[in-house]
Amino acid sequence: MKIVIAGAGEVGFHLAKLLSLESLDITLIDVDKQRLKYAESHLDIKTIKGNCVSISLLEDARVGKADLFIAVTAEETTNITVAALSKQLGCKKTIARISTLEFLKSNDDINFNSLGVDELISPEYLAAEEIIQLLDQSAFFNNHKFDDGALTLIGTTLDDGAPFVGKNVMEAAMVFQDIHFMPIAIQRKGNQLSIIPRGDTVFKEGDNVFFITLREGVKEIYKLIGKTKTPIKNIMILGGGKIALNTAKKLSKTNINVSLIEQNKEKALDLADKLPEVMVINGDGRNLELLEEENLNSMDAFISVTGNSETNIMSCLMANSKEIGKTIALVENMDYFKLSHSIGIDNLINKKLLTANAIFRYIRKGDVVEMTTINNLDVEILEFLVHENSEVSNTKIKDLDFPRSAIIGGVIKDNKGIIALGDYIILPEDRVVVCCLPEAVEKVESLFS
Repeated sequence: MKIVIAGAGEVGFHLAKLLSLESLDITLIDVDKQRLKYAESHLDIKTIKGNCVSISLLEDARVGKADLFIAVTAEETTNITVAALSKQLGCKKTIARISTLEFLKSNDDINFNSLGVDELISPEYLAAEEIIQLLDQSAFFNNHKFDDGALTLIGTTLDDGAPFVGKNVMEAAMVFQDIHFMPIAIQRKGNQLSIIPRGDTVFKEGDNVFFITLREGVKEIYKLIGKTKTPIKNIMILGGGKIALNTAKKLSKTNINVSLIEQNKEKALDLADKLPEVMVINGDGRNLELLEEENLNSMDAFISVTGNSETNIMSCLMANSKEIGKTIALVENMDYFKLSHSIGIDNLINKKLLTANAIFRYIRKGDVVEMTTINNLDVEILEFLVHENSEVSNTKIKDLDFPRSAIIGGVIKDNKGIIALGDYIILPEDRVVVCCLPEAVEKVESLFS
């Protein structure tokens, strides 16, 4: 598969790094010689220096023969233009990074597909959506919805008081007559390795366990882990960028009280005009005295999304010291994910990772509807659309030659989630959610392609 990426910034480099690990033919374009030199010395890819809007440069990059063109420069107009040009030159699929969220809304008057842009992606929008989902279930540190919640991925840490610590998967499942959830991955305490659970896998204290669940299964998991759902009514957001703006806008439309702190006075005034339902405060969010004056102690959640990762981490630790129930920090350094739970921050989010997840489904074989990963775990969760000629079609799950390092978490049929066990027959048009380790991806792809 040949992929051309325009833009060697943080998002572009991260994408090139991940895609190069898939042994794909990657070409990276940028005007910055130093960025390209760094990429060349660290990745097995081709680089071209120059303006990506140049048609001759695009021809040199052989975009006409490319399967996928990804435009992730800092300028959205450049991204849209170069994606459209690449499509005209013969590229099969084009993706453009944007910052104007209005473009993502359906508009009968503007059809980006007709312009040659197959997909629009906004890292800021993806980050805001991730925050909203994480806030939806306060006791969990992962929460990703497939098909508007027909199936949901959630993650939690097992305390010593959890009723099924010491029991295996089969014994835990027997607590309920009708199974509404499926454990799909486990990370042992103090270990970075991922476990795909089987019936005899024993749950241990300190395990980070990830489930695929139906809507009714969420309550069951709360009961199993010995926790209760705490409603979130008051939220404080630190930072006034696009992620903060979009998150505050969504939250303010609910019955949640939102306070937003922005250090820049002009930006704070602008945010106050755009967010009439939000209390916008002009001040330095690193100042504990200011936070306490603005009722930090009464907050149910604290979200730090400034442009500085260290500020976000430290402010969340500050919030944790005040026993805030939920903390979320935006970070740019992927290495910080390894520290999140050990240092006491509930959730870390990363725009590069979210963007990569959104794009990665286009390189997977089979009809991948959606894909996500789990912070600090080497697993992929893929949602496949089953076709008549797929190997899994019209076959019972227990009869599939399915790798042990992968597991089917659930099926979505006619917009309804199903926790599918061994006797379930997979049919065309089913959407199957699969969790797999890296060594199983190729085999799983072949079953659904």
